[in-house]
Amino acid sequence: MEPLIVEVRRNGTVEALHRVHAVAVRDGALVAEAGDAGLTCFMRSSSKPIQALPLVRARDDLSQADIAIACASHRATPEQLAAVRALLAKADATEDDLELGLQLDRTLEKISNNCSGKHAGMLALCNARNWPTQGYPLRDHPVQQACAHAHAEAAQADPDDFATATDGCGVVTFAMPLERMAHAFARLPHLDGGDRVAGAMRAHPELIGGADGADVLLMQHTATVIAKGGAEGLLCATDLATGAGYALKCEDGASRPLAVAAAAFLGVDLPPTLVRNTLGDVVGDVSLRTMHP
Repeated sequence: MEPLIVEVRRNGTVEALHRVHAVAVRDGALVAEAGDAGLTCFMRSSSKPIQALPLVRARDDLSQADIAIACASHRATPEQLAAVRALLAKADATEDDLELGLQLDRTLEKISNNCSGKHAGMLALCNARNWPTQGYPLRDHPVQQACAHAHAEAAQADPDDFATATDGCGVVTFAMPLERMAHAFARLPHLDGGDRVAGAMRAHPELIGGADGADVLLMQHTATVIAKGGAEGLLCATDLATGAGYALKCEDGASRPLAVAAAAFLGVDLPPTLVRNTLGDVVGDVSLRTMHP
C-alpha cells in the first residue's frame, strides 16, 4: 500500500506534499498499513512514555503531573515549567543538575529545554535508586540501561537489536521498525507502571506539548487515545479502548502533516490544520489527498 499523501494548499493551490507511512498493530498482529511498516527510524521523543517506565516503577510518590511532564516535549509555558520544578524538587535536584543544553529560541535556561521534564525524571530515578547523577545521559549509566531494557520489554525485542544514537537532548535514542514501535505502544498500558503513564498523559495532555501538536490534539479530542510525537516527523499512539498501537512517520521529517494523517488513519475527528500568516490570518490548509484501503 502507498503512504498517506498530505498536501498543503495556499489559496487552493498545492505548494507542498508530505508522504506519511502509517501502521497499526493489535494483539501482536499488523492490522492496517499505509506505506512501509518495516521503515526503521529513531524513536526520538516518542520514546518518552517508555523512558518513564523505570521512573514510575521506582517511585510511588509521583503525581500524575510529575509523570506527564517526564513524558513531555514541552513548550516552556509557566504551567509546564512549574511541573518540571516540582519533579526536580522530588529528585532533590536543581536546574544545575540537568545535563542538557539550551534551546536558543527560548529563554536561556536549561529548564526551558523541551526535554527538561524527561531529564528531571531521570534525576528522580537516580535519587530513588541511589544511582550517581553525574553522567546520567550516557549509554553505560544505569538510567540509560534501564531505558534500553524498557524499550526491549515494550517491543518484545532484544536490546542489542536496536541501533542507537544520541538524541538532541543528549540521552540515548533507539531505532526500530514502525511495526515494532506500534507494537510497543500497544503493549505500553499493560506493562508494569504503564497504566500510570497512560493515566497521567490522559489527565494532563496540556503538559505533554503544544496545543497544536498532533499528540496533544489526539488526547484532547478523543476519549481513549494516548500519543507522543517525536522529532523528524514521528508520532506513536495507542487506543486504550481497542488495544491498537500506531506509528506514523513523515518521510521528509515534517510534523505539519501528522494531525491530518493521524485523524484519517485512526478514524477520529481533529480540528483542521490551517496555514496562517504572521497576522494570524488563515491563508491555506493541510489535508489528506487520498487514503488507500
